[in-house]
Amino acid sequence: MQVQVDIGFDQLLKIVKDLPSAKLQRLKTEIEKEAGNSKSKIDLERLLLNGPTATKKQLEIIAGNRKAINQWRTK
Repeated sequence: MQVQVDIGFDQLLKIVKDLPSAKLQRLKTEIEKEAGNSKSKIDLERLLLNGPTATKKQLEIIAGNRKAINQWRTK
């Protein structure tokens, strides 16, 4: 059985403020853990975007190799 409840932001904020300190700390830990996961995704994206790129000459060599392989396969 599944129940879905729509809670407004103000209601949610009041509920969080009323939490006991132990549960509030646990909630903070979970939120920080989720925030850490999204940061690692951003780091991966930054790594890929700043990674090495092929030069025009390298791309020409790759294109030539592809053409040669395609000709070899069709023979």
